[in-house]
Amino acid sequence: MKKKIWIIALTILTAGSVYNLSSCSASKSVQAKSGVQLWGENCVRCHNAPSPTRYSDRDWSVILTHMRVTANLTEAEETKIREYLQSAN
Repeated sequence: MKKKIWIIALTILTAGSVYNLSSCSASKSVQAKSGVQLWGENCVRCHNAPSPTRYSDRDWSVILTHMRVTANLTEAEETKIREYLQSAN
């Protein structure tokens, strides 16, 4: 009985670590999208997105740090959106 429990636990841990490793890289759909596309898809779903020129690069950095947590953005999404917003200034 103990052997079965250890095998099940080991299987779950192995599957979990493989899943976590594969989720570290950006998904293909995120890689294929531009910053402006991600901006439109993620920011407008909850509120009217302000003009990219409304805030400074530093302001956008602070805003995106907050929104990454609030909107559950990946690092790749945040980076692309930040690059788009900062290129508009």
